[in-house]
Amino acid sequence: MNSQRDLLIRSSKKVIGHYELLLASAKNEHERELYRQRIERERRLIRDLQGEWDHRAA
Repeated sequence: MNSQRDLLIRSSKKVIGHYELLLASAKNEHERELYRQRIERERRLIRDLQGEWDHRAA
């Protein structure tokens, strides 16, 4: 189970990296906001996955 969660976390971090590159080259404010929202969504997923692990360890 641990390895699945770790894989999801690593994948989300990789997705964030891709969105950060897209954000840096965004052509307008609409694109920038879209990428910011997607980055934040991935960060929430990571926090949720890490929180689930912390909760189980307690």
